[in-house]
Amino acid sequence: MRKPGIAITGIGTANPLGVSWEETARNLLAGRSGVRTLTRFDASRLGTRFAGQIDTIPAPPGIVAADFARLERMDQLLLWCASDALRRSGLWDKRSSLRLGIVLGNGGEWLRLWEAEGLAGGTRIRNPALDTETSAQALRRRLELNGPVLTVAAACASGNYAFGEARRWLDAGWVDVCLAGAVDLTVSPLGLAGFGSLRALSTRNDAPEKASRPFDKERDGFVMAEGGALYVLERVDDARKRGADIHAEIVGFGASSDAFHLIIPSSDAQPAANAMSQALADAGISYEQVGYINAHATSTPIGDPGEARAVKMVFGETASRVPISSTKSMTGHLICAAAAVEVIACIAAFNNQAIPPTINLDELDPECAGLCHIANEAQPRRVEFALSNSFGFGGSNTCLALQKSE
Repeated sequence: MRKPGIAITGIGTANPLGVSWEETARNLLAGRSGVRTLTRFDASRLGTRFAGQIDTIPAPPGIVAADFARLERMDQLLLWCASDALRRSGLWDKRSSLRLGIVLGNGGEWLRLWEAEGLAGGTRIRNPALDTETSAQALRRRLELNGPVLTVAAACASGNYAFGEARRWLDAGWVDVCLAGAVDLTVSPLGLAGFGSLRALSTRNDAPEKASRPFDKERDGFVMAEGGALYVLERVDDARKRGADIHAEIVGFGASSDAFHLIIPSSDAQPAANAMSQALADAGISYEQVGYINAHATSTPIGDPGEARAVKMVFGETASRVPISSTKSMTGHLICAAAAVEVIACIAAFNNQAIPPTINLDELDPECAGLCHIANEAQPRRVEFALSNSFGFGGSNTCLALQKSE
């Protein structure tokens, strides 16, 4: 008998496609791109001059706009996502009386602060040991929470690791409720210059909305993006007992490591396939039950075919019948926050019984053939279970299994 899943009862997000999960879901299903020419800073000297951006992070209700504007941008993003998720879950007014933990996927936190200091003309040498309050700890203080706090940094797999750890906390009874997800604000001069130096980014500056093209023969690199999403997670029985709306259930998690290279994915697809197989086994479901795969596919020459091979290893002949898409074609790649935002794509598939597409998939790369690609337009499909892949730099492979709420 399969063990109960973990209920998602609140969602807060800000990303290139919206500042609510409903707006994000609508734009994903409509096949809209959130990628455009950079406007927040001067990118004229960079090889890549576009990204997925957030125009404005809303101030949560009850916070004076001027006070919110003075917060560092990461603190704004976290406060918005967490507050919106808690309010939507119905737990906002009860938050201080619960053992409410935070598991946050976040990477390069100190690098972001060093960059801001340097660009402002400062000369301070920052030492993380002296900057004792992390963004996650500051969020707990501002929300007056009393549960444990953990930051997870596993590059592009950070969000899925955060969900897996939060699930473990809830299963073990260490917390009553957990805020879990990931945020990233790597769209900056340093971020674009760094990934540009690795030759990892698309340079399609004349058509930014066409630049992210997972699985497409003409892809030339990934597109950076910013934002994040936080989710209120609780045990299913607890959520049902209080009459909460359950958006979906987390029912399985799998992880593996390539142990191959700091940046380049391994040519051996077996480790990535292992993460998917583990998630299925953990969820207690078979590959025949999966109705949607949200692919990690970032629009890189090596990564996309590798994931296609991994899917075929796990699903065999069924791979040609399981709908798959990469929503990074619309959002861009949110790096540490990618997995967190992509859970919204799975929830959109559950709620609408339709698959968000991979846009810009005009000519399929033969190396990515053999899968059921949902190209350019959403398609109606029956979806009860979904897998969400996130494969991070350094070979961190993760897969999250989700189930439609009853």
